[in-house]
Amino acid sequence: MHSAVGNTNAGKNVTQAYRASILYFTNDPAFDSQATVWHEDGVLIACDGKVQAVGAYAQLKNTLAEDVVIQDYRGKLLMPGFIDTHLHYPQTDMIASPADGLLPWLDKYTFPTERQFSDAQHAQEVARFFLDELLRCGTTSAMVYCSVHPESVDAFFTESAARNLRMVAGKVMMDRNCPEFLQDSAEQSARDSEALINKWHKNGRQLYAITPRFAATSTDAQLKLAGELARTYPDTYLQTHVAENVDEVAWIKSLFPKARSYLDVYDYYGMLRPRSMYGHCIWLDEFDRSRMAQTQSAIAICPTSNLFLGSGLFNFDYADAQQVLMSLASDVGAGTSFCMLKTMNEAYKVARLGGTHLSALRMFYLATLGAARCMQLEGVIGSFEIGAEADFIVLDLQATPLLARRTACTTSLEELLFVLAMLGDDRAIWATYAAGCLVHTRVSSDS
Repeated sequence: MHSAVGNTNAGKNVTQAYRASILYFTNDPAFDSQATVWHEDGVLIACDGKVQAVGAYAQLKNTLAEDVVIQDYRGKLLMPGFIDTHLHYPQTDMIASPADGLLPWLDKYTFPTERQFSDAQHAQEVARFFLDELLRCGTTSAMVYCSVHPESVDAFFTESAARNLRMVAGKVMMDRNCPEFLQDSAEQSARDSEALINKWHKNGRQLYAITPRFAATSTDAQLKLAGELARTYPDTYLQTHVAENVDEVAWIKSLFPKARSYLDVYDYYGMLRPRSMYGHCIWLDEFDRSRMAQTQSAIAICPTSNLFLGSGLFNFDYADAQQVLMSLASDVGAGTSFCMLKTMNEAYKVARLGGTHLSALRMFYLATLGAARCMQLEGVIGSFEIGAEADFIVLDLQATPLLARRTACTTSLEELLFVLAMLGDDRAIWATYAAGCLVHTRVSSDS
């Protein structure tokens, strides 16, 4: 055996080994003191894009064949790739657009930007940049909103498949309360969605999400058809928005006066179920959260977006009281960064304002195994369980002078991870791997 530092895009049935400090989770560390697995000098062994073994280097080094090349990342941190459970790829070019709230922001920036995605070439160019940016930030899986145009979905999945990424995405469904140039019909949106499901769901590593934008932009007929699609294709995903903004909540109440709550609109149409992901969930009540827990529906917490649009502060304690599945999400483009480290930074501050201390261990859990659990993909992504897909990242603890100085002073894993979450950004991502193949590396001159 010998060490190497070059690319390790391995062929089929080639064993790969990576030596570094290794971190992953087996449970939520907020409720299980044994949930964190940490090997200060560890090794991850992968074969054919799957995890074969992980553990202390001293214990596993003799199990490797003589011809196995060890990628030497000592001094760096290796962990499962980040999972972002809610973001919009058509909004890439309008990130950091100012507005005085969610609804004006949609009208002024979002809808005009999304209009361009009827052009397949434009959609492909944006999808290419978007996915490269995710990988640069260490995100290996995401739940992505496309635009209302089927071409936007084809462009996204084509680019994702070319990189062999585990991605979830879907065509937005909107048949009212949006510009005519983005409006589909209930029937056409259902036909388009079903055709895209048959084309892309479980095509390689691609997975499809039925995607009504939010209740305000769908008629009862469209929501009914979305619910029927969810029942017809129970292993697909479903994603939408709920209870993001007080003005939005009031609008939903006026549109659906018979519904008990905003979430109840979706519940009525059979859209609360495993593999459903609800963005924001700030203004839910206790009954709503109980329903989400009962149905295994999941929350995508979007701290940078919620702060940017002034939507409100997510309450972690309320969600934990009902044991609702939850994860962290960037919500680009209302969210102001693709980077999950920066998303953790804002999540911590949001939690503090609500009287909750969010540990670093838990933040990293919510962005890895916690997100995989929300997506019903535990054992597939988000951890180093044997047989899981080898999606992982290598973090540089010395990516900036300040980060190097501060991490050198840490005295515990919790403190080290907390420093990474508070001071880290895309520069901390040294390398990103998908299914055992190197898909991003930071050149030394960036440091």
